[in-house]
Amino acid sequence: MTRRRWIADEFSGDRAVLTGAHAAHLSRTLRARVGQHFDIACGDQLRRGVVASVSDERVEFALGEEVTAREVVPITLLLAVFKFDRMEWALEKCTELNVTTIVPVIARRTEKHLALAADKRVERWRRIAREAAEQSRRIAPPEIAAPVKLQEALANFHDSAVIPSEGFSPSSGTRVHPVCDLRIVLAETGPEATLSEVLRARDNVTSLALAVGPEGGWTTDELRLFELSQWLAASLGDTILRAETAAIAAVAVARSELESATSV
Repeated sequence: MTRRRWIADEFSGDRAVLTGAHAAHLSRTLRARVGQHFDIACGDQLRRGVVASVSDERVEFALGEEVTAREVVPITLLLAVFKFDRMEWALEKCTELNVTTIVPVIARRTEKHLALAADKRVERWRRIAREAAEQSRRIAPPEIAAPVKLQEALANFHDSAVIPSEGFSPSSGTRVHPVCDLRIVLAETGPEATLSEVLRARDNVTSLALAVGPEGGWTTDELRLFELSQWLAASLGDTILRAETAAIAAVAVARSELESATSV
């Protein structure tokens, strides 16, 4: 039987803990009992865990052997900020599709009130991603950065790395500086090649970045910025997709192509 997976709030040695609302869901809603077995994600490790104690806001596990988790090609998603309800749906589904890092971008066509409110939504976005990560049996949720303007986001891709913040925990977020050997911006008009064709033309992709624009797409000036930053342009086909549909479709196509390439 497939064990349910939880992402630990705290862990040290052979002990792991869920706290707060996270623990309350397991203890109250799912009625966890001492002795139950689960898989527990602890940083970059996945361990077998047995419930050692249960209270309303704290569930402790005794950790056992490590479980082997399959490695995947990291995918970073630059996602222009758009209507929050639709954007949150896209974040959830892209998490399920195993995107590694999400960088919210303030684009030229991002509505002003959304740009001003975006910083206050980051913790909510991280909670959504965490819940989706556990539901889809990931080891960890995607890292979600604070919103940045496009020029800053592109600058962070040069000579940079993903650096965990001090005292990192899965719910605390990180200071995100992605490194990707292939970078693709999705554009509605202009590119003759599709995303699938661009990916199939490249061998041994070890990391990928995808950029998806807001409602109305990237402006001509923004696409020029991508070009100057050495991003390739690609399309998702002949139809115009909503921003949330484009994000989900792009990650799904990329994950499928990358996994096909590594299985050959």
